[in-house]
Amino acid sequence: MITIKEIARQLNMSTTTVSNVIHGKTGEVSKETIDRVREYLDEVGYVPNLNAQNLAANQSHIIGVVIKTKEERYMNILSEPFVSGMLGVIEQEIRKAGYYMMLYISEDIADILNKVAAWNTDGLLLFWMLDDDALRVYKHYRKPVVCVDTYISREVIDQFENSFVNIGLEDEQGTYEAIKYLTDLGHKKIAFLSDNREGVDLRRFRGYRQALEEAGIEYSDKDFFELRSGKDEIDASFDRLAGKAKKYDAVFCCSDVYASLFIGACEKVGLKVPEDVSVMGFDDTFPSILSRPTLTTVHQDIEKKGKLAIETLLKMIQGVPPKSDQIILKPYVIERDSTSSRHKGVTG
Repeated sequence: MITIKEIARQLNMSTTTVSNVIHGKTGEVSKETIDRVREYLDEVGYVPNLNAQNLAANQSHIIGVVIKTKEERYMNILSEPFVSGMLGVIEQEIRKAGYYMMLYISEDIADILNKVAAWNTDGLLLFWMLDDDALRVYKHYRKPVVCVDTYISREVIDQFENSFVNIGLEDEQGTYEAIKYLTDLGHKKIAFLSDNREGVDLRRFRGYRQALEEAGIEYSDKDFFELRSGKDEIDASFDRLAGKAKKYDAVFCCSDVYASLFIGACEKVGLKVPEDVSVMGFDDTFPSILSRPTLTTVHQDIEKKGKLAIETLLKMIQGVPPKSDQIILKPYVIERDSTSSRHKGVTG
């Protein structure tokens, strides 16, 4: 790559003049000189050395995004509508701010710690950290950190030295309202479908239990439809759970993707949605309107969540402390065609 020094020598100019033209500092440079420099830059295909510029500014202009997930999940995590939608918003906002995005995905927190410690990034976004994972990353990183959908104790948050923010959702309340919507339709036998009871899904499970309790409906462990989401077992798992659904009025699924796939499994075992069983999802992503029937779900503003995450992180990078360590958005129920009023009496 040709250097500024070599360009200056070829044009018989000072390196300062050439550098000023390259970096747009042309207030004291003649138009003739500017045109000569820019013409030569085009001729030689000059590309500024971003690493050198960032080193001089003591910034990398890179935002790290880390997703902690389970490797055995049913699909590539980036193909999940919630994740791809969120990352699309985040990348766009990072680019608008003049930064670049670096993405890393792993299920191993030790692997994440090693990578983060070696990165030269200005800030980090962390997705779905559990327990003290986010704190361990911060202690290795020591720069601004913003978490998305991370639920940790106050004791852990206090150890971040005012450098922690979580952008989350009232997941418990959202699910509570979903189950109340179903009970108001007259449904009494309601299952909860998820592949885990950790983090976000644990909050949603708590909202489910609270709504059942307030409706006077007794919960049994058999009402938790535990999906095996491994690539080689998910289809059989959906078929098994659809068979169990014959004894239920409604099934609440922790994501729109799972709800849409569950509707397909119901068809295979002869269950009609919503005539035989009502089905609800969560997130209001595009599968909710592509599904047949269209999916009643819990809406969350994914675009707003992504924008808030980047806006908050950029302010922290600029030295502006966060006003709160929790920014929590409100979800609400969207009624479509996969639910209807109670149509059968089911016992046991």
